[in-house]
Amino acid sequence: MPSNERIFVQAIRSYCARHGIAVDVRADGWLIAMGAGPARRFAFGYDIGLNGAIAHRLANDKSATSEVLALTGVPFIAHHLFLNPKLGEHVAGPHWWEAMLRLLMQNPQGLVVKPNEGTAGRSVLKVTSSAELERAVSAIFAMSLGLVIAPYVAIEDEVRVILLDETPLVVYGKERPSVIGDGVQTLRELAAAAPKVKLDDLDAHALDAIVPNGERRALSWRHNLDAGAKPVLIADGEVRAACTKLAIDAARAIGITFASIDLVRVDGAWRVLEINSGVMMEALGKLHPELAQATYDAALDRVFGGER
Repeated sequence: MPSNERIFVQAIRSYCARHGIAVDVRADGWLIAMGAGPARRFAFGYDIGLNGAIAHRLANDKSATSEVLALTGVPFIAHHLFLNPKLGEHVAGPHWWEAMLRLLMQNPQGLVVKPNEGTAGRSVLKVTSSAELERAVSAIFAMSLGLVIAPYVAIEDEVRVILLDETPLVVYGKERPSVIGDGVQTLRELAAAAPKVKLDDLDAHALDAIVPNGERRALSWRHNLDAGAKPVLIADGEVRAACTKLAIDAARAIGITFASIDLVRVDGAWRVLEINSGVMMEALGKLHPELAQATYDAALDRVFGGER
């Protein structure tokens, strides 16, 4: 198999080879046909084909997820939907900008602006002023039909739970990239060893300050794995139990079968941040390939049922 193939594609190839299932990888791995004839199954993107259409659409829509969790009483981070004004006033509404400014006034600590659909933390922007808000909104509307705005909160921990039929297969924390001061170098100099981190997340004053010896400093407010965060498996205990229960409640709320659910701890309490219908384990799979393979194997067993 090509060395640059995604772990998701490699896992499907491995499963199909072990079970005598024909596999046809198309579109650089973004479409995979498994089997032949009328029994053929498909994987698309990171979606393995287990979730119903409504559950899939709810999970891929951050605003819809937020609304459903509100209906069912599951603790969550609110995401407010705004549609692109290019769709017309009858769709986007006449006062969308004023509504955004009200959210900014109500949340002086800042807002997080991001596409309504999307993964891996792409185009997720923190704003604290109307000028920053305008730039962020313009950038996202230039490439998206809708965006969501959430209050910026100080996230103490972020955990991802991967569920299959309400059974936790993987539970891991996302450890933000950080450095430890030596009392000599500035944060900017220490951060040079972490090339994946976007230093524009930090202000110039913080970057140019010398970090005291032994003091740990996070290099980003983001917990995204694509932005340099590291997956750390969580053993049995209070955190795993609390996160698993909340993830199951969230999955049950939207009726999803196979999903990765991101949870955040804010002021000591756990809340749902997002639900992902496509289960991506690229970063985890590089550290724990057997666990990633076993997780996809379990899902594919469910896809094929008793057909093999």
